[in-house]
Amino acid sequence: MAMWNPWRGCRRYSEGCKFCYIHKGDRKRGIDTNEIVRTDKFYAPVDKKKSGDYKMKSGQMVYLCFSTDFLIEEADPWRQECWDMIRERNDLHFLFLTKRIERFEECIPKDWGDGYDNVTVGCTVENQAMADYRLEIFSRLPIKHKNIICQPLIEEISIERYLKGVELVVVGGESDYNARPLDYAWVLKIRQQCIAAEVHFEFRQCGTHFIKEGKRYKLAVRDLSSQAKKANINI
Repeated sequence: MAMWNPWRGCRRYSEGCKFCYIHKGDRKRGIDTNEIVRTDKFYAPVDKKKSGDYKMKSGQMVYLCFSTDFLIEEADPWRQECWDMIRERNDLHFLFLTKRIERFEECIPKDWGDGYDNVTVGCTVENQAMADYRLEIFSRLPIKHKNIICQPLIEEISIERYLKGVELVVVGGESDYNARPLDYAWVLKIRQQCIAAEVHFEFRQCGTHFIKEGKRYKLAVRDLSSQAKKANINI
């Protein structure tokens, strides 16, 4: 596994961004998250050692722009170079998540066709309104590997009509002192929809405020992923 952040900075885009951990972390460090800038790791996938070998080892999953959005408007002048590197490194598999799926077709390279074999796109949704808007678009796009990311999930949603062609659905709660609660019943409902559609499902993390069988719990951030794993409901 490798991380590649060719730029940093992002702007809140919808309800799911309300308690964004990137904004919180930047604020503590005195950084303006709304300023989108290229990083010194821009060329990381094609950086080479003195021997001529790539520094980023072949065969890895590369998590792309996990501290920003790959489709953010401010990065339009830089994205084509990223596509060129992704094409060159077809021995790596690149994964990016986006809340800006409506921009996808204007952001892809000319040779995209029905998608690159080594790219997975995850469309992020947080409530029913965003699920219906974004996933309706997502379902029509030419992408070979599709994931749906329901995180942070802030209300009960139905996504069964959008699961055709999706490889994985991830569900997780919100992490913040003031976070909106995650009800375990919502998680199980999405899981049942994935079972019916024969789609892989992963419960990634609980929410800071978690409801199970009507009882409310407050969890430490460090325990959110481990508690979700203990549920043992991934398929």
